[in-house]
Amino acid sequence: MSEGGNVTGGGHLEVNGTMMWYYHICPREVWLIGRQITPYKEDDNMEMGRYISEKSYKRERKEVEIGPVKIDVLSARNGRVVVGEIKKSSKYMESAKMQLLLYLDILQKAGIEAEGELRVPLERKRERVVLDEENKKKLEHAKRDILRILYLGKPPEPKKVNWCTKCAYREFCWS
Repeated sequence: MSEGGNVTGGGHLEVNGTMMWYYHICPREVWLIGRQITPYKEDDNMEMGRYISEKSYKRERKEVEIGPVKIDVLSARNGRVVVGEIKKSSKYMESAKMQLLLYLDILQKAGIEAEGELRVPLERKRERVVLDEENKKKLEHAKRDILRILYLGKPPEPKKVNWCTKCAYREFCWS
């Protein structure tokens, strides 16, 4: 769950995939992650996600760490690098897409051209993701706002969203 840097650790802070994913669901979670406040690890949703990731796509290389991110699946297809992001549901596909765009951007800056693919094995769904100019602009905006949130002195106020009932951080907001 914890990728990359943190606000309290002193070093250079980088936006990681987990932050990008949560940013599009709940900015408060970004702030908590940035302070290395870890969610309840035995949360059923987190365990299910780990199980699906572990059991799916066994023939491909998994959990490859590159800089501040951990890529779920890395493979080659037709001479191209394919970065796969595995999700248990297609409910939050925009968040997953932005997370995958971050991975593609980091690889591109390292000189590696790659394709992205969102995968939802329980739904037998795959969606191609491309880092084009429009998506680069969205990504840069999101990265700037994530950094703004991380440097706040206190977390953003909690806001009830559909995700709250499944959130491993719910005690931090609603206790």
